[in-house]
Amino acid sequence: MKRRKKIKRLNHAMKMRTIVSVSFIALLFLILIGRIVYFSVFKKDIYEKQVLTQQKYTSTTIPYKRGDILDHNGYILATSQKLYNLILEPKNILVNKEKKKATINALVKYMKLDREKLTDFIQAHPDSYYSVYKVDLSYSQVADIKSFMSTKDGENVTGVHLFEHYERKYPNKSMASQVIGFVSNENTGTGGIEQYYNSTLSGTDGRRYSYLNEELEKDSSVVEPQDGKTVVTTINSNIQKIAEKRLKKFEEKYGSKGSSILVMNPNNGEVYAMANSDTYDLEHPRDDSVLRQKYSKKEIASMSEKKKTKIFNEIWKNPIVSSTFEPGSTYKPFTVAAGLEEGILTGKESYICNGYQVVGGHTIHCSHRNGHGKITLSQAISLSCNDALMQIAAKEGKHVFCKYQRAFGFGSNTGIDLPAEAQTSGLLHSEENMGAADLATNSFGQSFNCSMIQLASGFCSLINGGQYYKPHVVRQIRDEQGNIINNIEPSVVKQTISKDTSDKLKAYMKQTVDSGTGTDAKLKDYSVGGKTGTAEKIPRSKKKYVVSFIGFAPVKNPKVVVYVVIDEIQKGSQMNTKLAVKIAKDVLKGSLKELKVPKSK
Repeated sequence: MKRRKKIKRLNHAMKMRTIVSVSFIALLFLILIGRIVYFSVFKKDIYEKQVLTQQKYTSTTIPYKRGDILDHNGYILATSQKLYNLILEPKNILVNKEKKKATINALVKYMKLDREKLTDFIQAHPDSYYSVYKVDLSYSQVADIKSFMSTKDGENVTGVHLFEHYERKYPNKSMASQVIGFVSNENTGTGGIEQYYNSTLSGTDGRRYSYLNEELEKDSSVVEPQDGKTVVTTINSNIQKIAEKRLKKFEEKYGSKGSSILVMNPNNGEVYAMANSDTYDLEHPRDDSVLRQKYSKKEIASMSEKKKTKIFNEIWKNPIVSSTFEPGSTYKPFTVAAGLEEGILTGKESYICNGYQVVGGHTIHCSHRNGHGKITLSQAISLSCNDALMQIAAKEGKHVFCKYQRAFGFGSNTGIDLPAEAQTSGLLHSEENMGAADLATNSFGQSFNCSMIQLASGFCSLINGGQYYKPHVVRQIRDEQGNIINNIEPSVVKQTISKDTSDKLKAYMKQTVDSGTGTDAKLKDYSVGGKTGTAEKIPRSKKKYVVSFIGFAPVKNPKVVVYVVIDEIQKGSQMNTKLAVKIAKDVLKGSLKELKVPKSK
């Protein structure tokens, strides 16, 4: 039989401990209830205010103003115009009849809005806290309502906001389009100065915070935006207009696959103008009207978006910086410069031109098929004799030739402050792989490629005493108040030739204009020098040509260089270099007048 366990009973000590524990818990519970009642009843208003002040009521962006782009003389090339969007809060407007009436009356009176349309719009969006009613309003359209809303009477206007934003404006529309570039919807520069100097032109958005203060009144704080810097360019608007007008005149009469004009100051690397036959409206860069320069409406309608984008990118590109070609005879002064500088040539040489040279098993013809006969070194340039230049290059040898080709900047980037400069490092023959025929054709500017900015930068050193300046299109950076924060000084990269060699070349190229292939560049009041160029494009069998002329004035102390390149003239002979010479003459004349250069004695 199992024995039953004896049940333990609570003794006195255990009872006392249980009572104390329960009593302590009950006391804590009563204290907690008391604190809850205290805070919820007696301190309600204080803590409600503290909580409300910590809650942001609204937060809006204050956009920065993108920096302006100015020309050399301070004229605006690009700026940002402040505009406003009218935003309504129908939900808040409809809460109070009196405020609704005051709000509608104010908008009708001070913004000249149609009362019926405005009322219908508000009624049609009764639950909206954000409804866009008007966009892109100018300051004059919103000035009166802004002033009224800041007065005591304007306090009854509710649910009305004017949100600021900026729109990029280009006063000259398409002028210097590839140099300036444009701004996308994300306020990011595309092409030209807008892209290269995007971080300088950009600023930082500000912020406006609205909240309830400790008195439960609406208050606000503002973090001001930081506007972008202003960029002052080297571009001279008047010279740019002269170049573009002259190019347009040529294209209308003759047409081409593409033509360009580059105008520079040979003494500091500043670019005065870059004009191209393809242009576009900077405020509407993606408009189909841009495509109509080259395509019919029917062709445009059949294009895919991908193809359109590809064509737009080609039009936006600046060929002066981004495209390469064989320079032709405009390179001949560089070949002669190498010989003079190394003492291989003295300037007293003469040559027999019979119309061709047989080099490395190849018959390479002169520009004058019947031959020039006996000519001097200066005539080798002025009459543009390929035969003589091949003889000069052969005497120099490929080591000297390649050394000076690199010294003048061919095969390497100039470092100009514009995007997408053409990479030409692989477009020259190295000394190791240059054959006799390569040396011969290179001597007169064939069988290698360069860009316009490359050749012009090197050419400037030929005529300024031998100083190679880094080309640039921006000369100054200013802050929002117009204070100068950075002067971009001319940068001499290297010395290419001596002053003596430079003086001889200027004399040879003056002879080119006086009695050689560039006589159409003569000016009445200024001495002019220059060099013509004709390059046969690859494949040679197609007989397609690029013609060019690079000229300068005055000869003794050059102030302006003008370089004209025309790719495949459409009407008449593609080898008609006179067309390039005549264009350069007109641009030189206009530029010298604009810069107030004293007339030659």
